[in-house]
Amino acid sequence: MNAEDLDRQFDDGEDVLEHFDLSTLKRPELAARSVEISFPQWMIAALDREAQRLGVERDAVIKLWLSERLQNNAVAPVQ
Repeated sequence: MNAEDLDRQFDDGEDVLEHFDLSTLKRPELAARSVEISFPQWMIAALDREAQRLGVERDAVIKLWLSERLQNNAVAPVQ
């Protein structure tokens, strides 16, 4: 298939993903990296209460709140 045919299919709303090898897809900006951070005990307790209220793990609360803050401040690109 040539690029013009692929563009036409895409523009017509057809599913073009079958023409791509998604196993080689990489999203380097979304790759996870571990970091170590220390919090005061009161903050850990508050995070744990919020995590329990939401039914998620503590790290999910931290990631969500940091992501929201960074997006609101336009520091990180919006995904």
